[in-house]
Amino acid sequence: MNTNFINREYIEDLLENAKYTDDAGISRSLDKAEQGKTLDIKEIASLLRTGNPLHIGRIFEIAGKIKKRIYGNRIVIFAPLYVSNYCVNGCAYCSFNRSHNFNRSKLTMEQLREEVKILEMMGHKRLALEAGEHDELCSIDYILECIKTIYDMKFENGEIRRINVNIAATSTENYRKLKNAKIGTYILFQETYNEAAYNRAHPAGPKKDFLWHLSAFDRAQEAGIDDVGGGILFGLSDPYFDVMGLLLHNEHLEKKYNTGFHTISVPRLCPALGMNINDFPNLVDDETFAKIVAIIRIAVPFTGMILSTRENSQLRKKLLQLGISQISAGSNTEVGGYAQASSERHTHKQNEHHPQFIVNDERSAVSIISELIDDNFIPSFCTACYRDGRTGDRFMSLAKSGEIGNVCLPNALMTLCEYSMDYGNDIFREKTSAIIEKEIPNIANEKIRQKTIESVEKIRLGAGRDFYV
Repeated sequence: MNTNFINREYIEDLLENAKYTDDAGISRSLDKAEQGKTLDIKEIASLLRTGNPLHIGRIFEIAGKIKKRIYGNRIVIFAPLYVSNYCVNGCAYCSFNRSHNFNRSKLTMEQLREEVKILEMMGHKRLALEAGEHDELCSIDYILECIKTIYDMKFENGEIRRINVNIAATSTENYRKLKNAKIGTYILFQETYNEAAYNRAHPAGPKKDFLWHLSAFDRAQEAGIDDVGGGILFGLSDPYFDVMGLLLHNEHLEKKYNTGFHTISVPRLCPALGMNINDFPNLVDDETFAKIVAIIRIAVPFTGMILSTRENSQLRKKLLQLGISQISAGSNTEVGGYAQASSERHTHKQNEHHPQFIVNDERSAVSIISELIDDNFIPSFCTACYRDGRTGDRFMSLAKSGEIGNVCLPNALMTLCEYSMDYGNDIFREKTSAIIEKEIPNIANEKIRQKTIESVEKIRLGAGRDFYV
């Protein structure tokens, strides 16, 4: 049974009452957060409502400290892979809207292999498989075939090691099939937790069923998928209401399944073919967006936060300091887009394009990765937790105890070394060597530190690869 655990009046009352929280009350909440204590939903509402620059400055400072304490300077790298743009939904913000007239397609397995080959040549080991909703032309069996095809591919420099899946809400039976296909995280954006705004944005198709969509993670959990990733499309409704709804959703999952969101994505509404962004009155400005990212980081310190190439490079750089722990790199948001872009670079012939949305950070993957290192971040291509069974409540228990740091840093360093040897030139390898040597002493466990040193040396000598702890 689909249960609505999002109480609109409750959220609105919390946000209204939060307006009257005095400075001392907000300071007490921020003191708690700085001490590593969990804030309750009322305290989060007060942080969202404050407009005091001193409080906002402290929110940013504390979010940065939390990010540093839990994630260090590691940034997980991934890329989206669109396999089909057939869709039966009428989402007002999406270029794949069923009413839009364009040449739709889905990848054949041969085309899929070409896309994956290009992504692997970019250094990616973790993909997010994306598709529109169409049970006939993009069935669950097609999605499963795509997953198997990708996992079966082997390259000189390894293979795709983790496939996260972002497809429409589906049945428990289909989630069980995805679980058996060994997906990583199942990702689904609620888009907005304001039901009235949700209904306006989704006037047609199966996605218009708010409760079916809202209860998708319950069905996924019941099917055994214990790593789920939520998200909001900021700009469809009051952003503060949506943050509150997101956190109540996380609370619901924690109470019922002992584990909340593995990741939270924070996309903002951006231009797409067939829609006019000026038709949406709740667009979120950069300053408010940064505040929201920081507050989410404070509210759920152990949950990964994902930022896509919807945002430009300058803002992405800022948000990495405030809580973002995963970013896409070298992204393309259309079906067959990687092969098409590669072909156009060689032939200089411009083909028809129909991306799901317009990418704002158009830098290559290697440019983004190189800049991360220049900014003292460690790009991580690690997929170890999923492959070693550290998912769901096991992952969260390790994260909350601080033990996860004993594996995250070594794995980030080993995968970065592997990336530099496989895809980097001498200058890039010198740069990665410097940061690896700098970070190895920060591995607290002596046994793991020594294993990391040995594994890095083997990778450099070509004597092994895909090491992890």
